Amino acid sequence: MRERAYAKINLCLNIKDTRADGYHDLEMIMVPIDFYDVLEMDIATETTLSNNRSFLPVNEKNTVIKAIRVMRDRYGFTENFACTLNKHIPTRAGLAGGSADAAAAIRMMNRMLNLQMSRDDMIEVGKEVGADVPFCLLNQPAFVRGIGEILQPFVCHPDFEILLVKPKRGVSTKEAFALSDKTDPIHPDCMAMCRALIENDYQGVISSLGNSLEDAAVQLVPEIRSVKEALHALGFDGVLMSGSGSTVFGITRDHDLLEKASQLLYERKYFVRRTRILTR
Repeated sequence: MRERAYAKINLCLNIKDTRADGYHDLEMIMVPIDFYDVLEMDIATETTLSNNRSFLPVNEKNTVIKAIRVMRDRYGFTENFACTLNKHIPTRAGLAGGSADAAAAIRMMNRMLNLQMSRDDMIEVGKEVGADVPFCLLNQPAFVRGIGEILQPFVCHPDFEILLVKPKRGVSTKEAFALSDKTDPIHPDCMAMCRALIENDYQGVISSLGNSLEDAAVQLVPEIRSVKEALHALGFDGVLMSGSGSTVFGITRDHDLLEKASQLLYERKYFVRRTRILTR
């Protein structure tokens, strides 16, 4: 069985509070994008994971293997799985690549083993695997709260395109949050972003972009600022870092600009990908 594992971007990310357990209560507008890994899983005599990236772990540090263990603990099945991951989404990028892979694994196990999991069942499993996994299980635009487990999906039909640009260095999510705790981050209005998307208000989307983690991530990886400046200079209407970074995205309705910028930034040795929001 084969499944696409779609990446996400955050059009808005607001840190609300730091919780007693050390995690952060968040508000986020998260959207899936047309950029994905491909995971294959088949029932086998033992659980194995192969992939096309030699640096990726193949033990429980990999979210696919962790998802299998969490599912087995919860449902008590004895089946093992031969897994093959064709990885395209970069790591430490703010694109939820590992979470998307885990979500794909959960969906496939549900079908292969006929577990008849509800959406709430999947979210409970996803929470145990990783904070972004519940959203990746939903796989549609959503207002996301808490630590990522409270999901309010909505319908939108954006008419813009997106360019992803990632510096070579990634950002540690843990370090980005820790540094933001020592600073005074911005607090963007995620509800305004939600309204703008639903109403197809392009200027509202541009003016509502914001990320509480961006300043901290720039301190950790200064090249993020350089990428942002390059995208602004090229003429993108909106530019923001996704998640905890280090990927930056530019928003435009100008397809020629997208093509031109993609080629130029690729020649500068950045990871570059043209994409769009998946609405369902």
